[in-house]
Amino acid sequence: MKIVTDSGMDSAPGQLDGFDIVQVPLKLELDGKTYLSGVDIQPEEFYELLLTTPSLPITSLPSPGEFADVFRKYAAEGPIIMVHISSGLSNTYQSAHSGSDLVPEAEVHFIDTLTLSGAEGWQVEAAAHGVKAGWSVEKIKELVKKVRDASETIYTLPDLRYLIHGGRISHMKGLLASVLGIKPLIGVSKTDGKYYERGKSPTFNRALESIAKTITKDIPEGTKIRAQIAHTANPEGAEKLREAMDKRFDCHWLPNSTVAPVLGAHTGRGLVGVIYARMDQYPALP
Repeated sequence: MKIVTDSGMDSAPGQLDGFDIVQVPLKLELDGKTYLSGVDIQPEEFYELLLTTPSLPITSLPSPGEFADVFRKYAAEGPIIMVHISSGLSNTYQSAHSGSDLVPEAEVHFIDTLTLSGAEGWQVEAAAHGVKAGWSVEKIKELVKKVRDASETIYTLPDLRYLIHGGRISHMKGLLASVLGIKPLIGVSKTDGKYYERGKSPTFNRALESIAKTITKDIPEGTKIRAQIAHTANPEGAEKLREAMDKRFDCHWLPNSTVAPVLGAHTGRGLVGVIYARMDQYPALP
């Protein structure tokens, strides 16, 4: 059995060590050059380039043929579990599904994470644990669903130009927020896997505080939670959010993760967010 995912998935250093996971890279174009996210360009290099490159990056998907090559390579090893970025935010699923149609000998099972970045990483982590434990495909899919149901993500960012450019928020709404200096708190819907607004704040630092406060609407203060900070070249903001979370919750922290270039292409530098789940609702991993 083989786990396949995409480079819309982020994990902390060491989080997925010891697991055999294939990550199919998404692509980005910056200043006339095309890169495979996480292969030709790493996060640190990408976020440095954003400082000196006037043009905004453009992203694209792996082709069905590229997915077919991966599925063909591992078809003989048994079932393939494709854990992919939210179908509400990317057409990666459609491309991967078309790729699987080109390889009828491959038994490919698709799991729509309905999320991205570190939250997608948590679902990949769960699937990998299930494979290593020798579980069946159906049992692994049930475990991943429990992780998906238990987990949430929320983030904020100082610059809305990239979200507007990538079509992730409407031009008029984004332009108005930019003019007014409003910083949105953005979540990912578990219904359609699309972004939605969970709140807003007049400044970025207050937005970081508001993230922790917003979470208390669903989780009582003092609750034990599994948590992980994700950011785009903003360690100072990451630390501020961590402090805000620790004031309100009993956080069991995973190491921070840096958001992949292909995702950062839609947010720019400075984004900070948290992936979290109540410990009493998060399933034990085998």
